Amino acid sequence: MCIVSGSIGSLDPMSPGPHHEAALAAVPKLIEFEQVAYTYPSGLQSSIKSLSLRMPKGSRCGLIGDNGCGKTTLFLLAHGLLRPQSGRILWQGKPFSYCREGLSHLRQRIGLVFQNPEHQLVATTVAEDLSYGLVNMGLGDDEIRSRIQTIANSFNLGNLLDRQVHSLSLGQKKILSLADVMVLEPELLLMDEPTAYLSPGHCIDLRQRLNRIHAAGTSIIVATHDLEFLNGWADWLFVMDRGQLVMEGQPADVFSQQQQLEELNLGIPPTLELLADWRQLAKSHLNLPPAQLEMLERQLRP
Repeated sequence: MCIVSGSIGSLDPMSPGPHHEAALAAVPKLIEFEQVAYTYPSGLQSSIKSLSLRMPKGSRCGLIGDNGCGKTTLFLLAHGLLRPQSGRILWQGKPFSYCREGLSHLRQRIGLVFQNPEHQLVATTVAEDLSYGLVNMGLGDDEIRSRIQTIANSFNLGNLLDRQVHSLSLGQKKILSLADVMVLEPELLLMDEPTAYLSPGHCIDLRQRLNRIHAAGTSIIVATHDLEFLNGWADWLFVMDRGQLVMEGQPADVFSQQQQLEELNLGIPPTLELLADWRQLAKSHLNLPPAQLEMLERQLRP
């Protein structure tokens, strides 16, 4: 794990072990932020401050932080909707191009799903909404029809293609907004609070769907307050506070820093809290050797 200089009080910076650092360096980087800063025109303070971040290709990342820490702004910068006022962002080693053609190409490679699907759905029917980005790409009618049918089957939207978008449930609109992005076949998927307003069952479905998307070759970053969703799904976590990256690492390492995460108003996933309580009780009341306690704990882990 790496705790980066930031605003977690008196924490000392830590570095990944040499083997882990070498392994990270060997993986191609998909998107990189280099000392990026951004302040909204009406803002009194920077939303993003001297932020450096590297996402390895093929990873499943979680982005966490308290309200107002800059997660959504980071996504808007990563999608080219905002432009850094200092620093730079690189896509596969090359700086972002902010000309019209450069942004059009970028947004085919990087897909962004907003928290509120109403901000993303633009057409009258489901089929029209799915075709919107494909038409803007200049694809032919046959290719558009083929992609719509494929994505509709994959996302269980086949019987809804002629349905009016406004008549869909919130859950269906969230699925459609994700399908709108995936029909463009991006290499990187950004999702802002995807579990917001979803039932536990729909959260399970979403997690399984993201697993399939990742298995098909798309890298994913999920920004969320739902730490339980990330636990056991993400392979890397970024932690933000007041516009800065203050911690990053594998989930087990990040969530082991419970005190620091509580200082950031985050805490740890409920299942890990229960495991910690169980560990204390087991040590106090079970006369078992450490190896057996460890085996029992592994069985209780999600």
